This record gives sequence, structure tokens and C-alpha cells, in this order.
Amino acid sequence: MKIALWNTAFLGDAVLTLPLVHTLARGFPGAQIHFYVRAGLEGLFAAQPELARVHGFAKRGGQSGLAGAYALGRAAARERFDLWISAHTSLRSALVARWSSAPRRIGYSRPLANQYFYTHTVDRAFRRLDEVERLLRLAEPLELAPVSEPRLVLPGPARERAAAFFAALGGEPVLGIHPGSTWPTKQWPPEYFSRVLDMALAAGMRVALFAGPGEEPLARGVLAGAASPHKAERVADLSGALPLPDLAAHIGGLGCYLTGDSGPMHLAWVQGVPVTAIFGPTVRQLGFFPRGERSTVLEVDLPCRPCSLHGPRACPQGHHRCMRDVTPEMAFASVAAQMGTAP
Repeated sequence: MKIALWNTAFLGDAVLTLPLVHTLARGFPGAQIHFYVRAGLEGLFAAQPELARVHGFAKRGGQSGLAGAYALGRAAARERFDLWISAHTSLRSALVARWSSAPRRIGYSRPLANQYFYTHTVDRAFRRLDEVERLLRLAEPLELAPVSEPRLVLPGPARERAAAFFAALGGEPVLGIHPGSTWPTKQWPPEYFSRVLDMALAAGMRVALFAGPGEEPLARGVLAGAASPHKAERVADLSGALPLPDLAAHIGGLGCYLTGDSGPMHLAWVQGVPVTAIFGPTVRQLGFFPRGERSTVLEVDLPCRPCSLHGPRACPQGHHRCMRDVTPEMAFASVAAQMGTAP
């Protein structure tokens, strides 16, 4: 049997699809499972044992528009998939599914046009379920027992490089700080991160600073804003220095990960790393909170939350209190508890 699983959204969305991958692998032993992800994420899943192949879709690049989607759909048809499962609600994703010519195609029931493109549809149950459970609903027409706990397997070279990094620090617990986010209103103020960095160094912690492509100036501004005289020897600035599999492997070795609502947040909790996440524009009911007992979310109750699914470019109220009212002291108290250090 040959199965295609389509989720070309953001990094976190792809990671949250892993339980569905596990469910399909257990339900169809020996099946070839192909995972279609946003271009650039392929390396993260290259060692995932359940997957026969990972395909990147450059929907914002060379494969943009209907022409790119049609070409990909026809290429998928040549793969002769028996089953196509789409975790997207967009028209483009539905068209790719239809153009794949897979005899069984499963997608969400909304929008109504999906009834034409898919042979089976399920209610996404948005706001009633977390995203992992929403994704697992796509396996219901197959009558498979769900596997809800994700397991991310990283490439060996990435794990080895991360192990060497931590070994060079003498095995001390390391706090990871990631100040960036794709959405500006999800970003905690940089000066707040700088204050936590100072408090962490004063408590004797080591710190690793992370940033994705384009976030390097923000991360380096956080470091520059810290006043501690120990930052030169106690902070490893890894901003923009790690390919995605290495980023995941380095996060996997942390004592705690401090971040906003971001894709890399999911790389932490999925590996059992303690997470302190700061949520502002988004809320639990949207379904993307970090999971597990080692995850802590800091937030304030405001009538304007949530203001959108992802967080707008600017605060509609003009005050950004959802982030500014979560203080550095609150964040460091959570981090210290996660790291076993008295604040």
C-alpha cells in the first residue's frame, strides 16, 4: 500500500502531524508513507522510520500558483498512491489531492467544495479539539486506533553535533531562549528576554540563544540588551547558525526552552524538553498549546484574546498587553522551576 500525507503548513503544524504518521504506520504495516511538507522542512523528517520519502512543496517559491500545484498533483499521480490524506482546508490542497488520482482521498468537510475533491471527509471540530486530535480525525474513515503521542527521530549527524556542543559545555544544564516568531504580535518584548537572560546568568545558568532565518538581528539585540558581565562566556549565540535538524537536536538537549508561540516550541515538548511558552494573541482553545506535563504556558486574561488564529501584524488595541503584562520575573520563575534552580 502506498499512502500520501499532505501538510504543507508551518513547522509546528508538520510536527503535530507525527501522531497521524504513527497511526497510519501501525494501522498499515509495511505501507510506504510519503509525507508532503513545506519546502525547507524535509531534513527534519529525513530519519523518521515510518516514512518512505519526504517531499518538499515550495508553495511560496518555484511551485507557487495553480500551475505549480497542478504539476505537483500530476507528479503525485505518477506515484500511484492508494490513499491520499490532506490536513489542509485550502482549495489548492484539495486540487492537488484530486489531481493525484488516488482512489481514496480523505480531507476535512469544510469548505463545502471539499465534498467534490475528496472521497471521504471528516468534521475538523475546530475549537473543540486540539490540533493533534483534529489531525487524528482524518484516520477515522480508515477505522484505525489513534496513536496520540508523537515521536520525532532526528538524523544521526545532527544528534552527534548537538551532543558535541553540550559535551563542550561540561554537561551543565542549558536554558534555551528563542525570541522570534513569524507573527510580530506573538513576540515577547526583546527587553523582557534580555532581562530574563540577565537573571539566568545571575543564577549561574548557561544559555543558548536561538533564531531562525531573518530573526538573527532580534536575537542579537536581546543579547546586546543584557547587562550581565558574564554573557560573553556563558551565552552561546546560535542564532541563524543551525540547519533545522541541528536546531531540533540542540533543543532536544536543553534543560528548558523559553519561547513564544512558535514552531520551534513544538520541537521542544515533542522531545520531552521542559517548555516555558508565552502566549498572547492566541489561546488554548485554538488547539496549538505545547502538550505534556513539562510544558508551562504563561498568559494573562484579557477580553481581547484571541485576536486572530495566528496573531495579527500589529495589536488591534494598540497596547499589546497580552504580551507586555507577562513580566520577565514571571517567566524566570517558571524557567527556574523547570531547571530546578531557586529564583
